[in-house]
Amino acid sequence: MDPSLSASPTSEVQEAPRNDLHQPPSSDVVAPEERVAELTDLLADLDDPPHFGRGSSLKLSTTQENNLIQVRLGIASSLYAALKWKHEPTARHCLRVALNCSVWAHRLGLPQERRDEIEVAALLHDIGKIGVPDQILAKPCPLSRQETAVMDGHWLMGLEILRGCCASQGVQEIVMHARAWFDGTKEGLSAAGEEIPLGARMLSIVDAYDAMTTDHVYRPARPRERALHELFSYGGRQFDRTLVKSFSELHECDERKLIELVPRRWLQILDPSAANAAWGLNSRAAAPPQLFAESLFQQRLIENMDDAVIFVDAALRILRWNPAAERLTGVSGESVYHRLWLPSLLRVRDEHGCVIRDEQCPVAYSIRTGTPWMRRLNVRGREGRVLAIDAHAMPVHSEDGTVQGLALVLHDASQETTLQERCQNLHEMATRDPLTQLANRSEFDRLLDVFVTAHAEKKRPCSLIMSDIDFFKEVNDNFGHQAGDEVIRSFAALLKGSCRAGDLVARYGGEEFVMLCADCDSGTVARRAEQLRSAFGRTPHDELSGKMVTASFGVTEIQPGDTPDTMLRRADRALLTAKEEGRNKVVQLGSGNETADQPLKWPRRRPAAGDVLVEQRLASGVPLSVSVEKLRGFIADHHAHVASLSGNRVALAITCGPPARPFLHDAQRPSHFTMELEYSEQRAWHEGPDGVRAHRFIRTLIKVAVRTASARDRRQKLAAERARQLLISLRAYLMAIEPVDGPETSVLERAKHLFAPWWAKK
Repeated sequence: MDPSLSASPTSEVQEAPRNDLHQPPSSDVVAPEERVAELTDLLADLDDPPHFGRGSSLKLSTTQENNLIQVRLGIASSLYAALKWKHEPTARHCLRVALNCSVWAHRLGLPQERRDEIEVAALLHDIGKIGVPDQILAKPCPLSRQETAVMDGHWLMGLEILRGCCASQGVQEIVMHARAWFDGTKEGLSAAGEEIPLGARMLSIVDAYDAMTTDHVYRPARPRERALHELFSYGGRQFDRTLVKSFSELHECDERKLIELVPRRWLQILDPSAANAAWGLNSRAAAPPQLFAESLFQQRLIENMDDAVIFVDAALRILRWNPAAERLTGVSGESVYHRLWLPSLLRVRDEHGCVIRDEQCPVAYSIRTGTPWMRRLNVRGREGRVLAIDAHAMPVHSEDGTVQGLALVLHDASQETTLQERCQNLHEMATRDPLTQLANRSEFDRLLDVFVTAHAEKKRPCSLIMSDIDFFKEVNDNFGHQAGDEVIRSFAALLKGSCRAGDLVARYGGEEFVMLCADCDSGTVARRAEQLRSAFGRTPHDELSGKMVTASFGVTEIQPGDTPDTMLRRADRALLTAKEEGRNKVVQLGSGNETADQPLKWPRRRPAAGDVLVEQRLASGVPLSVSVEKLRGFIADHHAHVASLSGNRVALAITCGPPARPFLHDAQRPSHFTMELEYSEQRAWHEGPDGVRAHRFIRTLIKVAVRTASARDRRQKLAAERARQLLISLRAYLMAIEPVDGPETSVLERAKHLFAPWWAKK
């Protein structure tokens, strides 16, 4: 697991009933009748409509944030304020974790006193970072061993701070045990299992989830499905698996309504004077300086410049990182905010290709001496390529001549054609929709294949947004079609204005639009869609008498085994889910392009007539119910249907390739396959180095075989390759890997014992 994940995101479960996961099993196999009956019900439910709910985020202004902290912490709000001044990204992380913990506690129906302890502990669980040196907190590159040890020590510093001022023993217990592992193997902490307070187990899950779904310099934000899968993978070891399951179920409800309850409860129910009448964060925060028209023009100019613009203060902290800098470097502005500008951040080299060491930083020299400079440098850009840039450093002086910081402008001086430029050229040549001047549907269909193929060859992420204006028929019926056309133009202009180099926006039909996002992962594209949703929902329309209209969004990222059709269907399914859940929402589906730990191993023999083309044994760390739900998405996106269903076995009929037409060569004909899946669930104990059982291990096992549906398909040269792609795609949907628990016979023996009683009844 990522070493930055010290704790974890959110989950469910109350303390009273003890789940069977906490009871020592009598054997490695679950009761046959119970598991087979459950598995049969899950597989039989595949044809029912799917439920793919996704959580939503809450964005707060600075004043709202200050008010919430004052009410929630009282006198302790000064601690939060100190942390915010020390390192604002850490303070915002703590607030997000606290809000999500509060949502989860409300969902679980925890007592008010317990909920208060969890919220305060979550807000202050990283307070010890006040004692971490700035050069470590703001370092943009990986930490050394000594620096990592200092960073790990912030936990003890936080405990000492709380012991000196916090009267709640419950809060101290939660913070102390939040870094404990569920199996008790965390060094320095002996508590394990339910000995760890419920609040600490919840906090560790929420903390890790937020860390995984947030952008970092060293790693982009992971998709939500991938983050949940990671939590399940470490269930029983680092996290309470029952709580992880509860947390995943939390995302299936309307989390947006739950999140909106938290600030309302803090501001209306909690009384800040009860905490401390004389102390608290000043709720009358200083009003932001009035922005003059000139400042607004300057801000818009910086945001839309083709050259990268970076603002650095006198302490070398990064204050501004415009969109062009993101395109040039592949590093998001959010992940570098308040980090130190050092040559190692972009692996800067001089004109001769020699590495510039951090202590030789030319930006630091310019701030120290107040001297501007311009020179040719080489930096690491997107895809790890080395780019030649023209860098211009301009120190910023105050009225008394003191250097307050520096503005750095980077111009791409390389002449090679990038993937984004090629996609942009295709975008410029596309046929336009006459109403919006965007690409029309036929051009989108043509370019989608080129776009996906190009990114797959480069092994770069790309994402797709599908959007639809909510209740558009009512606009036409109540205000006329001309007003409807103006709303469509306004929405199209918003989408087009948010495009980056290499992106493509098209009108897919009526009030539905699509956006291809080049070199963009699911975490980034979800944030972009949320910004578009929020901006469009706040825009009044003169043609509608000043009323506002909303839109729904479905987003996805390309994943292994994807075709343009499956990617498009998955985005369409996400959009449909957003509309079913009330509209004016962003829903993200798909696990992203993150590769599994083990590559698939293919048999070297050629298939004979009637033989299986490809087969694999797969293992997924998610529970059986979650795995079957993901199989439902695979069936929907591949236009497959359930051919047969028998107990723990399901057979799918799938067609791959172009539509059938007469007089085509084999390579142009569609291939018809039967995919057979045999499900089982394994529950066992892992043994530690000393031979003692360490933690409970639960996973779903799937035996997959892909056969051709006819003898004609078996003669096709592409049949085997298409079957492999199907299996790769299934593996991505299920987020599964090959099991490494021993020879195949051991798993088959467990499956035999699991299903033998059920077969006897047949």
